[in-house]
Amino acid sequence: MKLRLALLSLATAAAAFAADAGFKPLFNGKDLSGWKGLDFWSVKNGTIVGQTTAEKPTKGNTFLVYQDAQPANFELKVQFRLTGQNEKKWGNSGVQYRSKVVDAAAFVVAGYQADIDSDGRYAGMLYEEKGRGILMGPGEKIKIGATTQVEDTKKKGGKRSSTAVEKLPGATPPAEILAAYKLGEWNELRVVAKGNHVQHFLNGKLSADVTDNDPERAPKSGVIALQLHQGPPMTIEFKDVRLKTLP
Repeated sequence: MKLRLALLSLATAAAAFAADAGFKPLFNGKDLSGWKGLDFWSVKNGTIVGQTTAEKPTKGNTFLVYQDAQPANFELKVQFRLTGQNEKKWGNSGVQYRSKVVDAAAFVVAGYQADIDSDGRYAGMLYEEKGRGILMGPGEKIKIGATTQVEDTKKKGGKRSSTAVEKLPGATPPAEILAAYKLGEWNELRVVAKGNHVQHFLNGKLSADVTDNDPERAPKSGVIALQLHQGPPMTIEFKDVRLKTLP
């Protein structure tokens, strides 16, 4: 019996090692070496913590930016836990990738975001920060076309940007994603980016499948960053941040 348990333990360890082969840790579990952001960010109990309070809010979305890589094709794994500290338990965050810094002083970035929110309404979907915005709902499989200028009926003679988005078969039902999402607890987010195809997995559930064919706006590479959203007081925690570069 003991031999069987020992062999099972070794097999489990070998499988875990194989699954993580090629991954590089981006967080050392001790401090913010390799990362930069405002003083909303710290390390506590082996986790990266971003926190706002009623006394110390952020005036806009701000980010903790990883300094040592701007990958194009990659797989990223991260554990997160989001908690609100207000009567509505509100909280919003995200993991940025293929992004660019647009305000170095305030640590503001623009680009792809694997979204995180406190009630699961947006969790796991693709959002483009300071870009095309909400492009899908959680679980959808989409193809993005070019962005064009169209008439804005709310503004006389005005125009607005319109992005062509086609919904494809093979979506994950939002109810399945919500059922897998552990509200207020630790969750795993996995991002896979290859060429113009990106996928998000929330606790193993495919939560975004996007083919971005916009020739001008589809980001090809860029920084990885963690978001602290403006709004009511909240805390976002991250740990086990790992990156594997793909060809």
